[in-house]
Amino acid sequence: MSREGGAREAAAQRTHQALLTAAAQVFVEQGVNAPIRAIAGRAEVGLGTVYRHFPHRAELVIAVYRHQIDECAALATELADSPDPRGALSRWTDAFVEFLVTKHGLGAALQSEEAGFSTLHSLMLDKLVPACGLLVDAAVARGRLDPGVNAYVLMRAIGNLCVLGPGYEREDARAMVDRLLAGCWLEA
Repeated sequence: MSREGGAREAAAQRTHQALLTAAAQVFVEQGVNAPIRAIAGRAEVGLGTVYRHFPHRAELVIAVYRHQIDECAALATELADSPDPRGALSRWTDAFVEFLVTKHGLGAALQSEEAGFSTLHSLMLDKLVPACGLLVDAAVARGRLDPGVNAYVLMRAIGNLCVLGPGYEREDARAMVDRLLAGCWLEA
């Protein structure tokens, strides 16, 4: 590949990443049905650039959530050998909570007939339950976490605490997840 081709590919990748980041932020604020114009503005690109990378809204939504799932799974792998299992699990659950609260409006999208949405829930479970399991197992093995805690149940509990609504915002969900985790540790 020529230098020019490599530079173009790198620029396209940066634009793609900027669109995913902008879309995730806009989805948090406005839901997955936010205007594409808002995403383009946040990414500082034109509408044509958004549609060149993601011809259909569903493709953008799916790409954002796949990217976030991959990042959350990678973080668990990075933290798995931490000498501080409590800190590692807390850091990972912070990232998982962030992922969950960005799903504002995804519930309706998951019910649509749009190809690709049906696999997102399975993808999340297939990647994130084992990722969380790495951290839970490490903490249990070190005698720090209640052995009755398992990754799937912990993630379901966190997920339930992250259902936002009037009078229960992101900060409330984070505080409740912190309280949930505090009850799982064997030492103070």
